[in-house]
Amino acid sequence: MDLRQLRYFLALHEHRSFVRAADAMGITQPAFSRSIQGLEHELGCVLVDRGSKDLRPTPEGQVVLQHALALVRGASNLSHEITQMTKLDAGELRFGCGPALAARLVPDALLEFMQRYPRIRARFEVNNWENLSRSLGRDEIEFFIADIRHFEADPSVQTQALRPRPGLFFCRPGHPLLIKESLSTNDLFDYPLAATRIPMGARKALANLSGKTSFEPQLECEHFPMLEELVRRSDAIGVATHEAVSEPLRRGELVQLHLRNLPSNLDSLSARCGIVTRTGFRLSSAARAMIDLLTTLDGQQTETVAA
Repeated sequence: MDLRQLRYFLALHEHRSFVRAADAMGITQPAFSRSIQGLEHELGCVLVDRGSKDLRPTPEGQVVLQHALALVRGASNLSHEITQMTKLDAGELRFGCGPALAARLVPDALLEFMQRYPRIRARFEVNNWENLSRSLGRDEIEFFIADIRHFEADPSVQTQALRPRPGLFFCRPGHPLLIKESLSTNDLFDYPLAATRIPMGARKALANLSGKTSFEPQLECEHFPMLEELVRRSDAIGVATHEAVSEPLRRGELVQLHLRNLPSNLDSLSARCGIVTRTGFRLSSAARAMIDLLTTLDGQQTETVAA
């Protein structure tokens, strides 16, 4: 039994076809089948129900799947950590970020990182905090930057706070609401609201403002440029951080809505941003370097905003 056979078995479970799995692994189907048979012979049991259309794993196969995933991940993590333990001239940076921070902080940090370490391959995903948490748990990323309210009491992760990002409501120029001299939250909820995935605290605040027991936006999308375009071309009201829409606001492509009865201290509508890592997990040198850049640039941007 070797890691190659375990990788093949994982591929078979994913693709549910000997032909597709062999193609995905870059070998011929007969060679792939022999490898699976060899693994079964080594373990002394049948791992796959070949009589089922979707090639369901047998009970023994389920056990092997669990251990195979852990072993393959462990080997990958070992290789990754050794490669990147002390040097930054090779390897990979894997992280994630929420849509709000993809607007300015993360691109600025990533551009500087690429200039400093041109041989590091960077791979990152933009998603909501729930999906990023799943990616972290599956070892697909080493850390992520997002709203940290949901994670501050979780012992399995550690959080490092960044500066909060104030939230706002925005719309297109020419929106019917802009004709009014004074706007209230009652006016706001007469139109569809569009936002990325909103943390629970902010959803409760919006529910209170709308007079409802719960709140979900009519339009939800993690790809912020698409969300922004939907607001530009409809009467939908956008909900975002000021940082995410600062440039289109400055150019007059979007307009911030000012509501007379919106509490000035409504912190729950702000994004409480921070960096989330797994407790007890040793970060690669690339991840540590990127986190240092993020915190440094965040501090510089704080000074710029204050000035």
